[in-house]
Amino acid sequence: MSTLSIGTPLQKGATRVLFLGSGELCKEMVIEAQRLGVETIAVDSYENAPAMQVAHRCHVIDMKNGKALRAVIEREAPALIVPEIEAIDTVMLEQLESEGFHVIPKAHAARLTMDREGIRRLAAETLQLPTARYLFADTAEEFRAAVKEIGIPCVTKPIMSSSGKGQSTIKSEADIDKAWNYAHEAARGIGSRVIIEEFITFDYEITLLTVRTAFGTKFCAPIGHVQISGDYHESWQPCAMEPDTIRQAEQVALKVTDALGGYGIFGVELFVKDGKVIFSEVSPRPHDTGMVTMATQVMSEFELHVRAILGLPVDTRLLQCGATHVIKATEEAWNPTFDITEAVHVPDTKIRLFGKPLCKPGRRMGVVLATGNDTDEARAKAEEAAHKVKII
Repeated sequence: MSTLSIGTPLQKGATRVLFLGSGELCKEMVIEAQRLGVETIAVDSYENAPAMQVAHRCHVIDMKNGKALRAVIEREAPALIVPEIEAIDTVMLEQLESEGFHVIPKAHAARLTMDREGIRRLAAETLQLPTARYLFADTAEEFRAAVKEIGIPCVTKPIMSSSGKGQSTIKSEADIDKAWNYAHEAARGIGSRVIIEEFITFDYEITLLTVRTAFGTKFCAPIGHVQISGDYHESWQPCAMEPDTIRQAEQVALKVTDALGGYGIFGVELFVKDGKVIFSEVSPRPHDTGMVTMATQVMSEFELHVRAILGLPVDTRLLQCGATHVIKATEEAWNPTFDITEAVHVPDTKIRLFGKPLCKPGRRMGVVLATGNDTDEARAKAEEAAHKVKII
């Protein structure tokens, strides 16, 4: 067995991990990394992002600027680089990886999964997995033609975005121009290409957290979730599924994650219709719907990711039923205050406020974790507590 060693933070020989993107998911990863004695560096485009509040050091840069990205990585010389958002110059990441830097899970995987075109072509055309029909468009004229070919209703998204940003459901011809404009306004990455997808009336959708480790690939219990306008609203674990459907889901997830390679957790999003599994998306890092694992599993998705990238064994066992419900802002405000007086009295719940300094309408400011005898009970508790949190 090879030796596993971790240095001392802020000392010569420290094991340094640099996170690109410093949101609420990264904050939990930083905490888990520090529990194992890792020195952490948080990078984002604005000051006082959630992970910056707990990391050893932080930097504010435009991560789509390759020169700025290279400068901070060369300055910190981390053992591992962990991309946490889409708005990154992944071409520069690939170049840095070729020079000896270690990107999680791999720079190629980061580029593919941050680009909806790349991952969709990999899944549908290379791996021959079932997906929604799709087309891409670079101009308004191509967009209108693609919508006509796919058919209305359909779903449109920038090829580089996350958390539902830029996503629309076209329900009539009157929505077409609005959807095109919104896709460009809300895109997070480099480029202006848009994907147009067939609208699938699925029975339900899940996230299958898939952990690639030096000891093999493991799966977490499936997570059910509800999205509103493409953004996560609530999740629960386990999601009730037939054994054959779970096997299908694991086969799809295994094919996709094996093709991407590297170590770490992957959030594989899947639709289920009439017992058949349809691939939707994959992210090579902890998933927002997976925050429920902080209440349900032996190891949360954040601990699983950190342990996997450090070469440590993992435990994906489910302990109890649980659910999450988001706490969202309804208006813009700086330096918000949260009144949690009523929310803290809902039994079997925990409030997680992310510490974001700026509220925006629809922005996720926190989440409630809940447990119960079954997922229905947990979902009800999480929703009740979340709605009792008042943002002032």
